[in-house]
Amino acid sequence: MIGEAAAASAHALYALVKRAAKAQIGGMKVSTFASAEPEIINRRLPDPVRAVIFDMDGTLLDTEAEHRRTMAAAAAALGWPFSEELQLAMVGIHRDANRAMLAERFGAAFPLEQFYADSDLLFEAALEAAIPMRPGVEALLTRLALAGIPMAVATSTEAPSACQRLEKAGLLDYFEAVVTRNDVQRPKPHPEPYLLAAKRLGVAVTDAVAVEDSYAGVRSAAGAGMATVMVPDLLPPTEAERALVAAVLPSLHDFAVLIPGLILP
Repeated sequence: MIGEAAAASAHALYALVKRAAKAQIGGMKVSTFASAEPEIINRRLPDPVRAVIFDMDGTLLDTEAEHRRTMAAAAAALGWPFSEELQLAMVGIHRDANRAMLAERFGAAFPLEQFYADSDLLFEAALEAAIPMRPGVEALLTRLALAGIPMAVATSTEAPSACQRLEKAGLLDYFEAVVTRNDVQRPKPHPEPYLLAAKRLGVAVTDAVAVEDSYAGVRSAAGAGMATVMVPDLLPPTEAERALVAAVLPSLHDFAVLIPGLILP
């Protein structure tokens, strides 16, 4: 049974994304990010930075667009086409909230179990050959490792899929901790995933930086009291996100501007 809190959270995030989607040109990416300059909103970064905690899908791995495509394909095959707004509203949100969102949108007649079974098969097949990464990932992780800055992942993806994807992408060994959906009672946008990741790294939240692409993720990290950097993927930052983050970056290549001495190749 899906809880009332999950349904309320899903409804609020859907409304937020619906408003943001109206400003998009369309397509799988928001193309304006590629040429944008880093937007340093404030300097609320710890000094020194003692840890960096990353979201996974859409931040490290370039998988959100594929999630969107395969979910839309599975729904259409079942005779339930997804709107652009609904697809975007599902970005960065854990499955329980997505299920609540779909149940509210389509009602009891929507075949939830078949939809997820079909979309999961399509998604895994699409990633069979390789796991694509977001621009600048390997260079940034390498430099952070060389600087001796511990790293973790806080993701809404369930175990063991999260670690399997990171391992397939060749990234798992960079991280001292991976917090998945299975590790928390209250997933994003609740702060628990980031609080747990900081705890497992042995650092205070005020000494860590979070890196996120989604609205739910930004709310989670900022709610934990962590300096948050948004690197948008499918969703543009709204004023709500700008009020919460330290910076909005076009890509992870630009992360160096935030940490003195961290010069990327």
